[in-house]
Amino acid sequence: MNLFDWRRIAVDESVTVKEALTVLDKEALQIVLVTDKTGCLKGTLTDGDVRRSLLKGGGIDGPVVEAMNSTPIAGIDSQDKTAWKRKMLEKSIRHLPIVNAEGVMVGLYYDKAEIQKRLNPVVLMLGGLGTRLRPLTESIPKPMLRVGDKPILETIVTHIAEQGFVNFYFCINYLGEQIRSYFGDGSQWGINIEYVEEEERRGTAGALSLLPEKPELPFIVMNGDLLTKVNLSSLLDFHAEHHNIATACVREYAQQVPYGVVEIEGAHVTQLVEKPVYRYFVNAGIYALSPEAMEKVPEQAFYDMPTLIDEVLTEKGNVGGFPITEYWMDIGQMPDFEQAQADYEVHFQKRNANPFS
Repeated sequence: MNLFDWRRIAVDESVTVKEALTVLDKEALQIVLVTDKTGCLKGTLTDGDVRRSLLKGGGIDGPVVEAMNSTPIAGIDSQDKTAWKRKMLEKSIRHLPIVNAEGVMVGLYYDKAEIQKRLNPVVLMLGGLGTRLRPLTESIPKPMLRVGDKPILETIVTHIAEQGFVNFYFCINYLGEQIRSYFGDGSQWGINIEYVEEEERRGTAGALSLLPEKPELPFIVMNGDLLTKVNLSSLLDFHAEHHNIATACVREYAQQVPYGVVEIEGAHVTQLVEKPVYRYFVNAGIYALSPEAMEKVPEQAFYDMPTLIDEVLTEKGNVGGFPITEYWMDIGQMPDFEQAQADYEVHFQKRNANPFS
């Protein structure tokens, strides 16, 4: 149990969800405290709260008070740590805001849980040509391009391994021997890597037919050019909770029309909206699949993940959408690569400062 300096994870009730997410990502404590200007606790925000809000139609540019838990469980500073711990156990929570008799924040009490080993396989699709990043990818596979001080793929692997995942399949094709030479059997990262070689390109799902054995547990499939801090354990929990055959990670995407949009019925204008912003969920290139999804993947054929999703939907199977609230960057083009370089120090460099009060 540790007492954390609450000011580092506090935001004012006037901020947006997006601003609160910046704090959530930076401090990596999985909770943000929402307070008024006097420091009085008004609510808490977790990535789960944000996901629920997005699925109900909220947006990250909306006010944090609409997404937060407005009835948070808190401890009183006059109680001892035994009482705080008992309340956390009773409510099955890991974080307990500590307030005084007036409801003003004093600190955060939390339990730093040990990482649980996850045997669910992680399949990384690494065979792309990286055409849009040439000339950088003429002699280096895209996952091996350096962002910050290490290859993109090493940052991906390190982040996933830190979540307790140990079983990896690397699906390689273009310049794949460079990946094999660098990562070997994965022991340096405390994981086990098996390589799946595509003699010809098979799409974003076709390589699954080449796995040496059918997964017995739900598993992760992820493109190998994504820098993200997504919580894959939360993804698998979401996948199981909703009894999905497939779950696709999605990212909110906003697009503003640069003109006034006119809505017409017949010959009459019903509404004119000046420069409206439309919001969509876009595919983030990360999936959780149940073992039965493998039955849809053909042998020796090109097969994409959207096709698999469509087939599950056609057969009335459950397909989930898991909103990503954490940092995410698809390094598909040169501007993305340059932005990732700028983002790396903020989101992936280890911090040495002591966070405890």
